[in-house]
Amino acid sequence: MPFSKERAMNRRSGIILFGHGARDARWAEPFERLAAKLRAARGAHTPVALAFLELMEPSLATAAAALAAQCDVITVIPVFFGQGGHVRRDLPQLVEACRLAHPGIDIRCATAVGEDDAVLDAIVEYCLRQGGEPMR
Repeated sequence: MPFSKERAMNRRSGIILFGHGARDARWAEPFERLAAKLRAARGAHTPVALAFLELMEPSLATAAAALAAQCDVITVIPVFFGQGGHVRRDLPQLVEACRLAHPGIDIRCATAVGEDDAVLDAIVEYCLRQGGEPMR
């Protein structure tokens, strides 16, 4: 996509929530709820897609291609608890392949959600609620 001043001023961002995938379709239900909540929070101006490493569709390449048709910036958010092998090795290779396939799109990759202190704080609050402890 050629650069233009108008295009630079009207950059549109999209988000891909990237998960591992599983054989059981029910495994994806929390991801679908997360995507729906994110869409509601961001509104129609920020497309949100799901993508999976394996065993489920769409793949990261498929999701990136869909968003590249409507976005200038795509942020891949790994919905993983930590920086395991898939996040450290597999994901960077997949993101780089997407960048090569869509050179006019700024494709970024966030850290795994479980690495964020706010996410860990939310999990602590959840654990306290489950354990009967009052929230502070």
